[in-house]
Amino acid sequence: YQRRVRGLGLGDVKDITVKGLEVVRSCDQVFLEAYTSLLISSETSELESYYNKKIQIADREVVESGCECILGPAKEQNIAFLVVGDPLGATTHTDLILRAVERDIPYKVIHNASIMNAIASTGLQLYNFGETVSICFWKENWRPTSFVDKIIANLKRGLHVLCLLDIRVKEIDWTKMVRGQKVYEPPQYMSVNTAVQQILEHLKERGAEDGDVLSEDSLAVGVARLGSDKQTIISGTLRQLADTEFGEPLHSLCIVGKLHALEADMLRHFAVDKSVIPVL
Repeated sequence: YQRRVRGLGLGDVKDITVKGLEVVRSCDQVFLEAYTSLLISSETSELESYYNKKIQIADREVVESGCECILGPAKEQNIAFLVVGDPLGATTHTDLILRAVERDIPYKVIHNASIMNAIASTGLQLYNFGETVSICFWKENWRPTSFVDKIIANLKRGLHVLCLLDIRVKEIDWTKMVRGQKVYEPPQYMSVNTAVQQILEHLKERGAEDGDVLSEDSLAVGVARLGSDKQTIISGTLRQLADTEFGEPLHSLCIVGKLHALEADMLRHFAVDKSVIPVL
């Protein structure tokens, strides 16, 4: 028996590969990982109808607290573990594979499109990207800023920066937990606007430091619902994108490094104001 880890792609129920679909339909149990991302245009019921399989939701608690309900049956059954995007886009899924290996459970990975390669839809060339950065929601007493340092380090090398924006699903409300109530916060999906606002706010706190590398006039590209029929791609300065409407989630942000002429031409195609994109 085998544990199959497969990617669903980015948009809807039909973005699964032919091989992935065949394997899902042949498995005894099917789990859908439901907290590192979400399928933009399809509900679980649509997946069940298309795959002709009952789908069990694997939330953060299931995946990160031993995942016995997934690995236990894999000794005697074929189990499918579905991931939006590509299966190995998050370290959580690598950890699951290592747990399977420890139990001598064979596994197979079936890849698919993810934000990591679909971001090329912006016109920015993939081999010109540096280290990917995650931007998380700030809280009143917790405002991490290391992501700005990483963005600046990439830009100093002339590299574009893909920023993955925070998704908070089934997060425990600790103000209720201390009173003995296990209550979850409402889902939150970071927008391009929030990400840009956090960047600009920290730049003000830094003052003139590295202002020639990253500022409100730096070029960026915001994307929303990438890979779906309703995808949106808009380029402009950070100041411009802060006030631009991108619509429903999921969103991502690219900070632009040194531009090639073809990249500039593509950014101009998506620009709020074509005059801010240099002619190379």
